[in-house]
Amino acid sequence: MTPCYPCMLFCLLLRYLPMSLCLFFFFFVVSGVNVTSQTQVVRGTVGKEALLSVSYSSSSSDKPVIKWQLKRDKEKPITVVQSIGTEIIGNLRPEYRNRILVFENGSLMLHNLQLSDEGLYEVEISITDDSFTGEHYIELTVDVPVTKPYIQMMASSVLEYSEHFNFHCSHDNGTKPIYSWLKGGKVLTNESRLLLSHDQKVLTITRVLMSDDDIYTCTVENPISSMKSIPVRLTVYRRSSLYIILSTGGIFLLITLVTVCACWKPSKYELLLLLFLTLSPSLPPSLVSFDIALEVYLFAVDVVPKPTTLGRRSPMPLYVLSEDVSDVFFFPQKFHFPTMKNIKRLCDVVIKHSSCLC
Repeated sequence: MTPCYPCMLFCLLLRYLPMSLCLFFFFFVVSGVNVTSQTQVVRGTVGKEALLSVSYSSSSSDKPVIKWQLKRDKEKPITVVQSIGTEIIGNLRPEYRNRILVFENGSLMLHNLQLSDEGLYEVEISITDDSFTGEHYIELTVDVPVTKPYIQMMASSVLEYSEHFNFHCSHDNGTKPIYSWLKGGKVLTNESRLLLSHDQKVLTITRVLMSDDDIYTCTVENPISSMKSIPVRLTVYRRSSLYIILSTGGIFLLITLVTVCACWKPSKYELLLLLFLTLSPSLPPSLVSFDIALEVYLFAVDVVPKPTTLGRRSPMPLYVLSEDVSDVFFFPQKFHFPTMKNIKRLCDVVIKHSSCLC
């Protein structure tokens, strides 16, 4: 091991000279090179250039020996460049040829940035007359700018009280994207009804209310860029009062069935139609679209008493379905009005999925 003569000299001075003189000797003779920088992180863009700016101070006027290394986790440091002053010595690695420039103050310029250039850079500056080498670290990030995002939604309109309505935010290019959502110009966070996925790409309304009728925007950003999507509007249509009443379920369903069965002998399919409308929120998702169709179909029903052969009103069917309802009823969403054949088919499905029918 080579003895440190300057240190030995400092110890002798510390013993025989006043403390002030020893400190002066240490800082201005022994301390060596001091390297500083105005920034700790540099944000770079693929294909452009990045300047890792440093400066140094030394008591010597000799040219400095500069060495830049790239360090990554669990990898051996890579020597980027070595130079005496601005003159590069040795052979550069293939990936750095014609891309490296070293300045007199020790700064490093990287041209035509690649994603592989990202990492922690260490600079070491030493001068032969000085005893200590100065060093400093700068982190370089390299990214691709994000492109304009776009929103995909299940539909532009939805019925009130519908469940699990989703918005999807996507973008084509860009590294390290961070997503966020705006509703009516205000930033959205996770709430009881409005939920964001782990990566915040998907916004889910667990139960749609009239207050959700608004304009939605998706934002995507990374360390070097930020873009907003074209706003989309979600239109929420109010449910009919009949659906709200039937959806209350529970006691109302029990009272209704008891009353109906006591006063009226419905056919199998008339009773199942009523049950279908009441139970629809708990049926499999594949039947949800039928819920909308049946509700509207029921709205187009004509209330016509059906007389008996004795001229009295019969407690039998209370409603007679119209044959053609498409011309007299308007609904904001386009769908197929079910025929009686389809209703019977749906009722058969209800029987299959429900165990509470009698």
